[in-house]
Amino acid sequence: MTAELIPVGKGEKEILRNLLEKYLYEFSQYDGGKVNSLGLFGYDYLDNYWTEENRWAFFIRADGELAGFVMVSNFPEAPGTKPDYSLGEFFVMYPYRRQGVGKAAAFAAFNRFRGKWQLKRHPGNTGSVAFWDRVVAEYTGGNFTLRKGLPGTEYGDGTPGDVFFFDNGNGGGRCEATT
Repeated sequence: MTAELIPVGKGEKEILRNLLEKYLYEFSQYDGGKVNSLGLFGYDYLDNYWTEENRWAFFIRADGELAGFVMVSNFPEAPGTKPDYSLGEFFVMYPYRRQGVGKAAAFAAFNRFRGKWQLKRHPGNTGSVAFWDRVVAEYTGGNFTLRKGLPGTEYGDGTPGDVFFFDNGNGGGRCEATT
């Protein structure tokens, strides 16, 4: 199965909004997210991906089918730091999990943006923890730092996040984007 990143056009924002609702619903089991009076979680920063610099949104397509999304920015996950890039949101729908689609999408995002990266994960999301441990270690060849329970990175439930730091700006990391 091949996976690719396709930039989300402004006219496709509603599709991304719909996928974000599925993602936020799934993530609410970890961060305690709640729906609003309309029964939606909402994503406060969605419009910013078309109105601000240094925000990029991509659909993940697996063999041409919509499989999820990747959202990248340069906003720090760890206080007092200045990354070139951070992984804002990352979502692969269930039918495409455990098929290499997530890994291929992550590698494609890292390869597209070269520099100092930060990636935050919720330690209670054990599937995500295992996924990112494998993907970051493989991509960087083990050349990364992981700060667990980093103060100042708390999720909505008060749990401090775990933050990966790595630099692929000098050609580091592997360059696989398909599975």
